[in-house]
Amino acid sequence: MNFSSTPVTFSLMAINIIISLIGFSNADFLNKAMLWPYRVKREKQYYRFISSGFIHADFIHLLFNMFSFYYFGTAIEYYFSQYGLGGNISYLLLYFLAIIVADIPSYIKNQDNPGYKSLGASGAVSAVIFACILFQPWGTILIYFIPMPFIVFAFVYLGYCVYMSKKNIGHINHDAHLWGSVFGLVFTAVLIALLSPQLFPAILQELSHPHFGR
Repeated sequence: MNFSSTPVTFSLMAINIIISLIGFSNADFLNKAMLWPYRVKREKQYYRFISSGFIHADFIHLLFNMFSFYYFGTAIEYYFSQYGLGGNISYLLLYFLAIIVADIPSYIKNQDNPGYKSLGASGAVSAVIFACILFQPWGTILIYFIPMPFIVFAFVYLGYCVYMSKKNIGHINHDAHLWGSVFGLVFTAVLIALLSPQLFPAILQELSHPHFGR
């Protein structure tokens, strides 16, 4: 994959990296961009639902999300275009709606908690990962040089996020991974039903026949 074949994925990655790097060295900027439900409710700072999805806690957080997003985002950008699912418009809707939808439960739960803040592209990345496994559940990703099927990686990724959510360390919104995953599956299934319902038999066939190494 290169920029010309998947420009949306590379552009979103560049925006994430640039904005995150600014946040690493500018605490005031970071504070203004984070999801802060208490301030959102009282000062109508709804922009935080979007801005919080483009900043990260540290380099490891950024690297983990961008690695996952690159691997699965390039695939989704291709699938949405090749399978008549609305192309880049649908892809951008998936990404931005996932950021918002995944943050809503955290907003509802913490709107009266002045100490709660969160950040990260978790909702969007999770949505993209789980959208991708509808098309290629048995594709392979290398984790520490160990081949792992997409569908296995997706649930390992989700399990890790649920575990970290319970530990509640730092400002990373691990809850957003869960809701982003659900949104990604539902959004993509609805998209297929509306635009290319003939894909469903092939998807079910793929899911029911595990194979590895592709």
